[in-house]
Amino acid sequence: MILLTRLNGSKLYINAEKVLTVEGTPDTIITLVDNVKYLVKEAPDTVVAKILDYQQRVHNPELYLIKEK
Repeated sequence: MILLTRLNGSKLYINAEKVLTVEGTPDTIITLVDNVKYLVKEAPDTVVAKILDYQQRVHNPELYLIKEK
């Protein structure tokens, strides 16, 4: 799960495994595999970086621990 901010300032966690697309139009729209869409304050590059960080922590934790040192 990644923590993001809705346009109204509230926080939400999104399952990074379910993200299908991240668009900037200029608002950032995240579409999940079930076609649910979320508008968030974070820039698309930030969302993608959070997804990649999540993937690395979950699927390759040894590399993540080395990166943190």
